[in-house]
Amino acid sequence: MKAKYKRIVLKLSGEALQGDKHHGIDQGICFSIARQIKDIVDLGVEVALVVGGGNIFRGGTDSKIFNMDRSVADYMGMLATVINGLALQDTLEKTGVPTRVQTAIAMHQVAEPYIKRKAIRHLEKKRVVIFVAGTGNPYFTTDTAAALRAMEIHADAILKATKVDGVYSADPLKDKSAKKYGSLKYIDVLRKGLKVMDATSISLCMDHNLPIIIFNLTKTGNIKKVILGDRVGTVIK
Repeated sequence: MKAKYKRIVLKLSGEALQGDKHHGIDQGICFSIARQIKDIVDLGVEVALVVGGGNIFRGGTDSKIFNMDRSVADYMGMLATVINGLALQDTLEKTGVPTRVQTAIAMHQVAEPYIKRKAIRHLEKKRVVIFVAGTGNPYFTTDTAAALRAMEIHADAILKATKVDGVYSADPLKDKSAKKYGSLKYIDVLRKGLKVMDATSISLCMDHNLPIIIFNLTKTGNIKKVILGDRVGTVIK
């Protein structure tokens, strides 16, 4: 089996790690993700992860709930991604996958600082690199961080893991007539206002012609199917 992509960025939301829980981390989900990542690492694919923190604290939303300054809330959200990144690191290494966590906010006792050249060297040595703390700046989402890191490490694609099997014209859980798109152009995502990734990240990918594959993470084996080039989810290019 030959992989279609040599180096990818896998974007995981914080909510993906909580499973059926209302908040926090589901260990079973972490192990499922780790095993799927090991499958593609064994194919020779170089994997970088960008993880969100919404299962613990979501800056943009929670700043309004708690009447908090947005920058403070965003920094709290960045710290939440560090917790998730460390959980994934522990699970991946228990699954036999060597990893490195790199953070956009310096915390030397916990993780390496983000350095582009070191990240690429880790990938070349077949270590999974987990990028945490977003971009290190408030007002930017982890989707934007995923697009930015993908450009910097010269990734072939971004794989955006979700709970649905692609991009729809409307919420398929609320509208049974919602149409699933097999493929989309970047500009169509922006014009239609589709809630795939935020506009900044879509624009970044459009400017650098970086494909985005939206797929269902809850179906075991989907990551490998995407890597092998199977028709899974929605491709934005």
